[in-house]
Amino acid sequence: MRSNWRKCLGLVAAALFVLAVVPRSAFADDQDPPSRVARLSFVQGQVSFNPAGTDDWAGAEVNRPMTTGDKLWSDRDGRAELQIGSAVLRMGGETGFSFLNLSDNTVQVRMTEGVLSIRLSHLDRDDIYEVDTPNIAFTLQRPGEYRFEVNEDGSATVVNVRAGEGEATAGGSAFTVHEGQRVSFSGTDQLSSSVESVGDFDDFDNWCHDRDSHQQTSASSRYVSPDVTGYEDLDANGDWQPAPDYGYVWVPRIAMVGWAPYRYGHWVWVSPWGWTWVDAAPWGFAPFHYGRWVFWRARWCWVPGPVVARPVYAPALVAWVGGPRFGVNVGIGAGVGWFPLGPREVFVPAYAVSRLYVTNINVTNTTVNVVRVTEVYNRVTVEHATNITYINRAAPGGVTVVSRETFTSARAVHTNLVRVDDREIAAAQVNTFAGVAPGQRSVLGAGQSNVPRPRASFSSRAVVARTAPPPRPVSFAAQQRAIEANGGRPLSGEQLGRLHADNQGGNAPRDNVRVAPPPTRRMPIEMVGRPGGNAPTPPPASPAVRDRVRDDRPPAGRNVPGNTPPSSAPARGGNTGNVGGGGQPGSGSKIEEERQKMEQRHAREQEDLRVRQEREHQKLEQKAQRQEQHQDKGKPPKSDDRSKSKDRKN
Repeated sequence: MRSNWRKCLGLVAAALFVLAVVPRSAFADDQDPPSRVARLSFVQGQVSFNPAGTDDWAGAEVNRPMTTGDKLWSDRDGRAELQIGSAVLRMGGETGFSFLNLSDNTVQVRMTEGVLSIRLSHLDRDDIYEVDTPNIAFTLQRPGEYRFEVNEDGSATVVNVRAGEGEATAGGSAFTVHEGQRVSFSGTDQLSSSVESVGDFDDFDNWCHDRDSHQQTSASSRYVSPDVTGYEDLDANGDWQPAPDYGYVWVPRIAMVGWAPYRYGHWVWVSPWGWTWVDAAPWGFAPFHYGRWVFWRARWCWVPGPVVARPVYAPALVAWVGGPRFGVNVGIGAGVGWFPLGPREVFVPAYAVSRLYVTNINVTNTTVNVVRVTEVYNRVTVEHATNITYINRAAPGGVTVVSRETFTSARAVHTNLVRVDDREIAAAQVNTFAGVAPGQRSVLGAGQSNVPRPRASFSSRAVVARTAPPPRPVSFAAQQRAIEANGGRPLSGEQLGRLHADNQGGNAPRDNVRVAPPPTRRMPIEMVGRPGGNAPTPPPASPAVRDRVRDDRPPAGRNVPGNTPPSSAPARGGNTGNVGGGGQPGSGSKIEEERQKMEQRHAREQEDLRVRQEREHQKLEQKAQRQEQHQDKGKPPKSDDRSKSKDRKN
């Protein structure tokens, strides 16, 4: 009997865990923030950054999280790399880049000029990866290696697909670009195109390949989820060791005295999460936005969370120490202090989220059960967290304190530390939020201000989009006033919605994005290729992609026997009896059979994509309609949960 009871408990616990880590899109509140961001993982030369909602530019900083509305410009000698889970985006010189949308299921990029490379190692069924240029909207349909080039005046776009497959949309037409093809598009309403085989590597390709080789050989992949952004940098900077109470932990190789987590770096404000840590170490992303820290055997160790499909990103996994009188005795006014959360300790976000989000961000980042998460969440929402024991609060050097000026000005923490008596720290109030409103520098970060700015065309040049992007972000100036009135807490989705409605610029249509009409004709790339012969055999994809790509799409869209496109698609208009570059005679019936299979597969994939994009568009339209209705009534919008609760009471 006891054995059966234990089995039942185990099944219940397993069911609760499975429910907790299902995809957010299934149950989560629409107002929850995305579960991922992009990490600016590498900067070389002059690269400038413009945070969403501002007109100011600053030097780009490694480890800066990026999200919807953020922009980058790489100058003539500049290069930059962005990581989104296992996906990598790389920019060459003189490239204009911004995120039109970065959500749980959509990565939509606006590219005005320059060169951009994307290595996509994994593609879930509902994922949308879209690159919008002045000529086309290109949807990545398979894992692989993609390269995009836009000339300076925006009149032409070149797409290289070294591995993978995608579709270009514009002017009511859709063009499928196969593996091994290089396709040039010019014009907008009336597209002209030409196709050839991808060529040899140039300097930019070699740089991308070298970066891939560095990242693909990571031993840390045995201990963390592949969607923990930045884990590849752990290998060269620390060691994995077994710890009896925590499993395998990562120990950084640090020689400096007094080092502690969340001490060497600075704080920035990133909406909608609020205060966000930017670490100064080149490896300092994964250990500060995922997992937990513990002081074990007289050293700090990072404890990763369970290996799950996609752990939820956190702006900083810390608890805050302070209060109105904290730090007054040492002459800094009301200071700001914090310490890292330890294993199995519950993170309660300062930003407004659903209960499911609180569960997901904890169970995907540490070993903790749902019951404990709920218990702590209920406790801290009605009282401060002082009745909860935190192991790192008493760890040697675990608490870091700075002045408010240092905190809000994005200054380096380790050079501006404030010494506070241990007794005052022990008696201080523990909170789930800092309670400090940001300033303009809080948003820009620590990058230098005198940086190259993009050409005027960067903002004014329109791009073609297949998926309707969300409205442009609310200006930070408008947000800042509301944040101050909110006691320094980040604004909820409902509050941001009201700001969108109150500020005409918030809901105004984007004048630099043209949403393309649904394609009415599908143009096989062979029909628009260069006349006169067959395309040469394409070079193979780099081993980095071949070894790593995973495709979770249903069998109809997967490269399986009987559903595999030819390794080299012929350029129609010449001798169509030959396939590939060898000039060997082929069977016309076999070519036609392969062509029909490809067209059927593409039709199924495009229907899936159309349904997903329509669903995203409907969500955006419904949200805009709700905001307009509430603006007309002069009342704040109500969440679905509150509306349902009111209906039940009636």
